[in-house]
Amino acid sequence: MVLKENKNNADGKENKNDSPKTPETDEQKNSDEGNNLEETDDQKGVEEQLNAQKEKVLRLSAEFENFKKRKQREIDEFKKFANETIFKQLLSVVDNLERAIESATDAVEETSLLEGVKLTHKEILKLFESFSVKVVEAENQPFDPNFHQAVTHAQNNDVPDNTVINVLQKGYIFHDRLIRPAMVVVSKKVENSDSKTTNEN
Repeated sequence: MVLKENKNNADGKENKNDSPKTPETDEQKNSDEGNNLEETDDQKGVEEQLNAQKEKVLRLSAEFENFKKRKQREIDEFKKFANETIFKQLLSVVDNLERAIESATDAVEETSLLEGVKLTHKEILKLFESFSVKVVEAENQPFDPNFHQAVTHAQNNDVPDNTVINVLQKGYIFHDRLIRPAMVVVSKKVENSDSKTTNEN
């Protein structure tokens, strides 16, 4: 009897030890699968955030490059036309020298004073040229409102209509920018009296 009881006790212990193993294993499997799914979802979320941040960084980098280029263009433009005000003020000096030369050319003899004025005028024009300041082409050119300012019209049939026949004041261009238009007289065709009479009749 003692042996039987021991055997039964032993069997009971084995059964007790074996019985709870099955549900624990299933729970572990379920929990492992759940953890795997959560880890996958987390990984996808992290990758999406990383891609979004990469795109943001690339976009910011491109915007910054464009900003740098734009600022560099503005700096170059500023440097290019930094002396514009000075040249505008010097134009009146050139005008006065040219008037002095024109008024003195009527004299029979060329004095040393006139020679000095001519040399000064020549040096200033050289200086202008070295800084890309050029005279606007006007005389005998078709009238261009972008570069010429018409002061008056003069009847003239010797040249095509709307042609610059006289320059009252020279115009100047600094690089590709007009700093003063040329003040000009523009031609206008003379109307025939015969045609006028015909039109009136």
